[in-house]
Amino acid sequence: MKNNLFILSFIVISMFSCAKKIVPADPSIQGLEYYPTTSGTYVVYDIDSTVYTQLPKDTLVYKYRIKEKIADSYTDNLGQPAIRLERYIKRYNPLMSYDSIPWTVKEVWMVNTSNTNIQVVESNVRYTKLIFPVSEKTSWNGNANNTFPELDYYYDYIDRREVINGILLEKVLLVKQKDYRTHISYEYYVEKYAAGIGLVSREIKDLLSNTIIANILVEDRIGSGIIYKQTLVTYGHE
Repeated sequence: MKNNLFILSFIVISMFSCAKKIVPADPSIQGLEYYPTTSGTYVVYDIDSTVYTQLPKDTLVYKYRIKEKIADSYTDNLGQPAIRLERYIKRYNPLMSYDSIPWTVKEVWMVNTSNTNIQVVESNVRYTKLIFPVSEKTSWNGNANNTFPELDYYYDYIDRREVINGILLEKVLLVKQKDYRTHISYEYYVEKYAAGIGLVSREIKDLLSNTIIANILVEDRIGSGIIYKQTLVTYGHE
């Protein structure tokens, strides 16, 4: 009888212990490493932007360099943990190297992170950039927390080995935000993220054409719009 009571007590204690045990999510399985948030982490990008105007008819080319740095943590006005994302700029000068041009503060964005998503407030607009766990073809509403119409983002591919601007990256994912074409317009918005770095590439094509020419793409008969490319240069911690 005593043996039976001992065995029963052992089973009950074991069941209670198992019920209380919580196994933390594996960041590598979740995909959390695709957006590092360690204070002092930075990424530098080359920006190439071409703006096509209709009135007056003109093509404006802008080149500059952006540095995004994870700064301090704080509590936002919604009572949520938030991170300051400091953005610095160097404007291109054909007579000077970028290394000889000092950084100047451009703006500050806000990042909210959790085990389920990454939200970035860019110029006062909140976008849901990534969701976790990362899984190919998973989709979500990137505009869920702003006033813009619903827009489905999705992971086009994940964990791909890729070279960007001559830098070998072992794990890269592609978020496709827009890919919409008509006879007179083309909207293409994509972002790439690399494990251990964060955003490494952004491409925007938002174009309109006033004419329709058979077998000629909108990109080859642009009336107005923008082509924007943001490409990784270097990254690190300071």
